[in-house]
Amino acid sequence: MVAPALLGLIRLICMLVNIFGKAGRSLVSAAAMEFVHANGPFHNKTKVIFVLGSTGCGKTKLSIDLATRYNGEIINSDKIQVYKGLDIVTNKATKPEQRGILHHLLGSIQDPEADFTVQDFCLQVPKALDEITKRNRVPIIAGGSNTYIEALVEDPTLRFQDKYDCCFIWLDVSLPVLYNRVSERVDEMVDAGLVDELREMFVPGADYERGIRRAIGAPEMHAYFMAEMDHSADEAGKEFLFKDGIQKTKDNTLKLAESQVQKIERLGTKWDIHRIDVTAVHESRGKKAVVAWENLVLKPSFSIVSEFLEMDG
Repeated sequence: MVAPALLGLIRLICMLVNIFGKAGRSLVSAAAMEFVHANGPFHNKTKVIFVLGSTGCGKTKLSIDLATRYNGEIINSDKIQVYKGLDIVTNKATKPEQRGILHHLLGSIQDPEADFTVQDFCLQVPKALDEITKRNRVPIIAGGSNTYIEALVEDPTLRFQDKYDCCFIWLDVSLPVLYNRVSERVDEMVDAGLVDELREMFVPGADYERGIRRAIGAPEMHAYFMAEMDHSADEAGKEFLFKDGIQKTKDNTLKLAESQVQKIERLGTKWDIHRIDVTAVHESRGKKAVVAWENLVLKPSFSIVSEFLEMDG
């Protein structure tokens, strides 16, 4: 049975050729190209969900919640979490937190000195998307490296937006509340073993502009670890360097968060981004925080994603 769209094209071809002769053939060619564009391999686009936000806003949690509900898999878009190691420093989701959801580009690079560039990201993501869609899963891209995400979506050679239908969700937090959350989280990471983890990877003279050592915390604690190796250093001096390193880690994490928000705001001028305010979640504690997450984050996110997945690509 001939599809209605194809039947209409055939009729148009016959009519144009009969009426215009050779000139009609040019019109036929243009019409055929338009048909292919509208009904070809890019017509039914693969749907991809992006979870955006500053560090500490809850991107990881939401991406896992979405993957759990919609049978999804997650592609990490954090350029530091792509490396193996420093799980506390880079705040990777633990195995229990991952809830069995398959994660791509998470801890996959073994060499801590290797450079994982924007170009590497743009090469690896389409491969992961192919794997995910072959399993009839929903791909969810989550992470804080917005420069990498922008390159992926906007690179004209990739034609990403021609091939994929994108849904962008932004978890936004007011900066004063985010400042408090970041400070608390660094303290939690210190309690969880951040300093020990960094000490194990510490190498005097290491290049903090390459690989996993670009992670916030590694360069900030350098002076303290050097003092630890100096047997002549007094305890008071080491204590000062320790506190200074932790404070610098907090300060630089806050600078990163501000930069991430500014970048997302700029992306919002050209992308249709669904903003969800999660400030109240981070102001709450205990059961109130759980309820706030369900009502203020999950409900609107599920509504956005359900509608997106039901729409024709």
